[in-house]
Amino acid sequence: MSWFTRKDKGIQTPTEFKREAPDGLWYQCPSCKKALHTREHRLFAFTCSSCNYHEKIGSQEYFELLFDQSRYTELDPMLSSGDPLNFTDTKKYTDRVVATEHKTGLKDAVRAAYGDMNGMPITIAAMDFSFIGGSMGSVVGEKISRAIDHSLKTGTPFLMISRSGGARMMEAGFSLMQMAKTSARLALLAEAKIPYISLLTDPTTGGVTASFAMLGDFNIAEPGALIGFAGPRVIKETIGKDLPKGFQSADFVLDHGFLDFIVDRKDMKDKLSALLGMLKN
Repeated sequence: MSWFTRKDKGIQTPTEFKREAPDGLWYQCPSCKKALHTREHRLFAFTCSSCNYHEKIGSQEYFELLFDQSRYTELDPMLSSGDPLNFTDTKKYTDRVVATEHKTGLKDAVRAAYGDMNGMPITIAAMDFSFIGGSMGSVVGEKISRAIDHSLKTGTPFLMISRSGGARMMEAGFSLMQMAKTSARLALLAEAKIPYISLLTDPTTGGVTASFAMLGDFNIAEPGALIGFAGPRVIKETIGKDLPKGFQSADFVLDHGFLDFIVDRKDMKDKLSALLGMLKN
């Protein structure tokens, strides 16, 4: 029958009548390449429904996932970086910060907030890798320290969500001082017997790993997260040996005793609430 037979070769639709899917309607998993509707991807807590790949997300998404009804009060939202060293590489540090603020809508690489999680009060600090690689500068250390102070003042558990490339080179020694600063604040939290949970996400490296990210009463991670101090290439060149398969993955770090458990993002809110409930009792 003629309606099953193409009479003309090629597609004859004029350009102005062609229809294309709107940008942002679909998400393609970088691991299994499956295409998902963005609504489905968000429903699965930004994980792939096929292979469970955990997409990298920022502080806003974590706050919406963990706080009840996505309601929270942000701490020190306007705190931003200075330029203590008058640093310049390919551009001035101040110009880089301003450009990143405009691009991301963030003031620095960490945000802190408090609210309820399944009815339990909690203070959360979450890092944003999109702000200069989640690097740890003086503002990052200050905001985390102030968030810990809020936990001390209110007696609420503290959750730190780390995602970072390490220290911020533009602040040199000022950046490295944040390791001691945050660690000292966490010692006060331990003395007050207030729970501290450290969640390591992909990637957590450098000075962040060497300080507050590994000092939790419970150190947990998302599946597939890269966790380490120096990168695999640097380590291999230093020790002159090939590294084990899966080196610095969350599973490898768990097997070698540096993590307490790995938690799927879809179950995170309930698992954290259950854990804090047991500590409370």
